[in-house]
Amino acid sequence: MGPNGQFHREVGDDMTPRTAEERQREIVRAARATGSVDVTALAAALGVAKETIRRDLRALEDHGLVRRTHGGAYPVESAGFETTLAFRATSHVPEKRRIAAAAAELLGDAETVFVDEGFTPQLIAEALPGDRPLTVVTASLPVAGALAEAEHVSVLLLGGRVRPGTLATVDHWTTKMLAGFVIDLAYIGANGISREYGLTTPDPAVSEVKAQAVRAARRTVFAGVHTKFGAVSFCRFAEIGALEAIVTSTLLPSAEAHRYSLLGPQVIRV
Repeated sequence: MGPNGQFHREVGDDMTPRTAEERQREIVRAARATGSVDVTALAAALGVAKETIRRDLRALEDHGLVRRTHGGAYPVESAGFETTLAFRATSHVPEKRRIAAAAAELLGDAETVFVDEGFTPQLIAEALPGDRPLTVVTASLPVAGALAEAEHVSVLLLGGRVRPGTLATVDHWTTKMLAGFVIDLAYIGANGISREYGLTTPDPAVSEVKAQAVRAARRTVFAGVHTKFGAVSFCRFAEIGALEAIVTSTLLPSAEAHRYSLLGPQVIRV
């Protein structure tokens, strides 16, 4: 793969046609490395017709590995794959900022807030009002660092094992500490959200922390970009009906948003 995520043909590629399985593995690797792939570029790089690439993408979507878009696809996080915080900080950033600002407006009269790991929750934390007393509980080192010097915010960082990809704590230390709290409002993220399976994430240890946060909170708000919807990961930690609100962007079709609202939460598209 060349600069900017573009494929380049290796010497000998013409002499060794790839099987469908080999092509599809390369497509998934490229999507995960760059965040998205383009049908035209893949066809040129892999030396096949565009319709062949479209068939590959349909097969990969059927297996839950990618989601197709007009002219390409993007990767779906799964049990064996999870993007890092650094990657999330470069993906869909304008959309995430709009979502975070709208989610922060749902604070109401909450005095204690749980802020989940991830880049969108970090943006929510930074958007919270700084002019009144607020206690923020989090497993995320970046969230704690972003709020540590805020004048009216008291930050409680949950202890535990730090996961290197997300810089967040997990395991029994984290969940036991969280179980001792009653929290007014939890801002929760997920790797996938679907009407059938609810909120999911690839890692069981992360799932336990999220589930405990939902149990500890009087109100729960999910905030996430449109690409999360319809995606399903390995571990389920909450049902749609447990949410007070879902905050996403107008890139989620209004008809689909309505289907989620029928399960209980208010759906806010910004």
